[in-house]
Amino acid sequence: MASIDAKVRSQKELLDQHTREIVKWHFSDDTGCQFWLDKKKEFNFDPLKDVNCFDDLKKFPLFEDEWLRGGPMRRWVPQPLQNKPIYVFETGGTTGIPKSRVVVEDHWIDYELFSETLPDESFPRGSNWLMLGPSGPRRLRLAIEHLAQHRDGICFCVDLDPRWVVKLLKKGKIDEAKEYSAHCVDQALTVLSANNDIQCMFTTPKLLEALALKLMDQGSSIEEAGIKGIFCGGTEFTQQWYRFAREELLGPNVYITPTYGNTLMGLACGKPHDPADNYKITYFAPQPRAVIEVVDFDDHNKVVEFGATGRVKLYTMTKELFVPGFLERDEGEREVPHDKYPWDGVSSVRPYHVFAKTTTVGVY
Repeated sequence: MASIDAKVRSQKELLDQHTREIVKWHFSDDTGCQFWLDKKKEFNFDPLKDVNCFDDLKKFPLFEDEWLRGGPMRRWVPQPLQNKPIYVFETGGTTGIPKSRVVVEDHWIDYELFSETLPDESFPRGSNWLMLGPSGPRRLRLAIEHLAQHRDGICFCVDLDPRWVVKLLKKGKIDEAKEYSAHCVDQALTVLSANNDIQCMFTTPKLLEALALKLMDQGSSIEEAGIKGIFCGGTEFTQQWYRFAREELLGPNVYITPTYGNTLMGLACGKPHDPADNYKITYFAPQPRAVIEVVDFDDHNKVVEFGATGRVKLYTMTKELFVPGFLERDEGEREVPHDKYPWDGVSSVRPYHVFAKTTTVGVY
């Protein structure tokens, strides 16, 4: 059996090879999208000649998410994919023109890969899902639906607009925001009561807590409602909340796994629960399609030491999207590779401290 060091070396070689292939795809005249073919004229290097490994991506300037505001969206679509059905998903922006990315099949691929990490005893194949999360022009709803279908189930969704919640909170309308959250939870309760054999669920920490407490008020529980497995994401998924959820909201027979993701990255999986970790949450990006580094706050090209705190830097490398280094609005601690995920991880992800005071958390 290969040692962890051998696995890390092997994954590094695969990552370097994947980097070369993706850069060639996005910067070749016959396959690249218009955005990157135009952008490479501004570089003082040739991506096709000077990028030979993952570390060479540091030659690129940082990716600016403001580039994602407005159209034409087809400038992001690689030429061989232009005639495929294309989705547009919002990535953020609560005011003005939203930031959006185009997708062809990435959301399907990302969640099929994620599906392989789910234990079948807690997420039974053939069982149905509840998607208690954002609807509308967001990738997540369609991705969860595909995940359910990929696992031979049906996905039931609620109608939820997170942008409206943020607007209410920014106006100080706390009671109205709570009413809207209750409205979303009521939709979920209705679906769960309709004999739909729902055993799996995606939701956010705040909504899961609200749902669990509402069920308790009715003399029931998440387990009694039929749920066996939950995957949950959002900035509110902290170490303390993880313990609270497992010990107070769910009990020992309902499995919950944390995830960290967004429309640019895909989905980072949580390290399998280990009591020795004291509920610390560590995430691992879906390499080689996406890579996470924890970098120095003052030098984004310098990775911090293991255990040290830094800002999360994202690289996305699929045939549909190339992001050669983007500074997320998050920070965390760099973690050592894991046997299941033999590359760097990040733990205790939280809003970047410079932005934290101005970040409004809605139903997430």
